[in-house]
Amino acid sequence: MNVRVPALSPASRRSRTREVFSLLGRRALMGVPATAGITAAVFWLASLAPFNPLAQYLGTQYEHATPAQREALAEQLGLNDAWYAIWGRWIGSVVRGDWGTSRVFGQPVAQVLTERLPYTALLVGLGLLVAIALSVLLAVGAARRPGSLIDAVALGLVHLAQAIPPFVLGLVAIAVFAIGLGLPAGGASSGGLDPTIGGLALHLVLPVGVLAVTLLPWLVLNLRASMLEALESDAVLAARGRGLGEFTVLRTHVLPVALLPFITVLGSRLGELVTGALLVEAVFSWPGLASATVSSATAGDFPLLAAVTALTCAAVFAGSALADACYLVLDPRVSDV
Repeated sequence: MNVRVPALSPASRRSRTREVFSLLGRRALMGVPATAGITAAVFWLASLAPFNPLAQYLGTQYEHATPAQREALAEQLGLNDAWYAIWGRWIGSVVRGDWGTSRVFGQPVAQVLTERLPYTALLVGLGLLVAIALSVLLAVGAARRPGSLIDAVALGLVHLAQAIPPFVLGLVAIAVFAIGLGLPAGGASSGGLDPTIGGLALHLVLPVGVLAVTLLPWLVLNLRASMLEALESDAVLAARGRGLGEFTVLRTHVLPVALLPFITVLGSRLGELVTGALLVEAVFSWPGLASATVSSATAGDFPLLAAVTALTCAAVFAGSALADACYLVLDPRVSDV
């Protein structure tokens, strides 16, 4: 196969632009109702949970409240309503720009998200960057000499990482690096102080490292397979025949082609990335959305739980759509995705 990407004429570029916007429009039309449906499922499942949301809301005061007081408060909070009535009110409020108030945190949901989302975004962004850098190094080393010791070691490491659950990997990292080397094992700062740039960077070492390792298996395996296919192409054989160096061949003929399907893989696995990040946050007590998600789920905090779910779904849908749009832009041979 010839892996050279042909240039586009001005008319073709305009047509490709229309295809990209058409793709994004179709994904938005599918993503909005899908996200709404998923939030409805969240409200339904939360209503079936064995937890008493009123007891979670009142804490120790629940035992001291009279049955009449409990009933009055439950009525005031809308806990006696059917789940679909609660969901309908929430959807109406969201359309008006009001995400509701979190009963667990006693704050507007928008404020809870504003305070915690940057921490989750920082962890996910850095973890993904580190994972991509490591996966490129491992995949290049493995694909250049398939069947060699380097290939066997790289594949062995990624399969080992694939077999270990993120929370187990996090506990191992705490035992080795936190207890053994003294690295911070939790939170974003020490001693209850406000986070500083240096302290934040130090506290990020373990969670970012663990998250990156959990992402390596599917990144390395997909990139290695793409590189092996590109290395056998006519363009690479011709480049080597012209006497080009191996580094030049990799940089100009192999990686640009191998990274194209890699982009789509990133978009399709965003759900796993978010799930892995939440597990890592829970293990390392990172002040992101994980603790808010757990608290809202156990307390039946419908507005916060639905908002976190909707935000996660929107991120996954948007990431997948943008990845496919990038694939359309970067590879003119693809007519639609």
